[in-house]
Amino acid sequence: MAVKKNIISVSRRTDVPAYFSDWFFNCLAAGYVEVVNPFNRKQVRHIPLLPDDVQGFVFWSKNPRPMLDKLNLLNDYHYYFLFTINPYGNEIEVNMPPKQTIIDTFKMLSGDVGKNRVIWRYDPVLLSDTIDIDFHVSNFEKIAAELSACTGKVIFSYIDRYKKTETELKTMRIRDLRMEEKMLIAENFSSIARSRGLAIESCAEDIDLSPYNIAHGRCIDPALLEWTSENRIAYGKDKWQREHCGCTGSVDIGSYRTCRTGCVYCYAR
Repeated sequence: MAVKKNIISVSRRTDVPAYFSDWFFNCLAAGYVEVVNPFNRKQVRHIPLLPDDVQGFVFWSKNPRPMLDKLNLLNDYHYYFLFTINPYGNEIEVNMPPKQTIIDTFKMLSGDVGKNRVIWRYDPVLLSDTIDIDFHVSNFEKIAAELSACTGKVIFSYIDRYKKTETELKTMRIRDLRMEEKMLIAENFSSIARSRGLAIESCAEDIDLSPYNIAHGRCIDPALLEWTSENRIAYGKDKWQREHCGCTGSVDIGSYRTCRTGCVYCYAR
């Protein structure tokens, strides 16, 4: 019977590829990482990182450029990237580089590792006094046109509100979406994605978007880690995520309150 290996999430809690890639590769060289429980700092978990211990890495990032010259260090591992590119300016994503720089990084990464290992995330979709549906449709089309040769899939979600972000969201007059707005955005996004040859999925949404050929996605997906039938192991749903999250269980090795991008909507701030 095959021994179950960990899927390592790098990371929902902070942008490791953008800000802590040296730390990650030092842990990789050491063969392990110590992870502090964010809800009980007295609990520290030892996570082995040797190739025989890891099913694969799932990297979450808005700017993984610092990793590009070290990708050879991952040759013994399966992995893929969830690469977020949104249309917002620095008033919302405070410390992001220029949008074209990020798009160029996406293209470079895809060229290095292959389009099936880089998934585009457009997340979250939000509306305000100055950001409307036309803004999203126009920018989704522009970004899709740039990325269509570099990825096979886009995942999107609508904004969720968190207590720690509520003050800034109210200050910027960022609001929840009405159901008819969600449906209209989904219809347009699906049409654009499919015209560009991209599969499209939703992330942790409780609404049925199948009329627009949008499936409920799972961002952490063992099937994307290029395993073989000989070592396939059943991985259950991640019980620590939101009810409608479809992700498989994983071990997250990041730390909250360390990301420097400063996105006003982010739960990990």
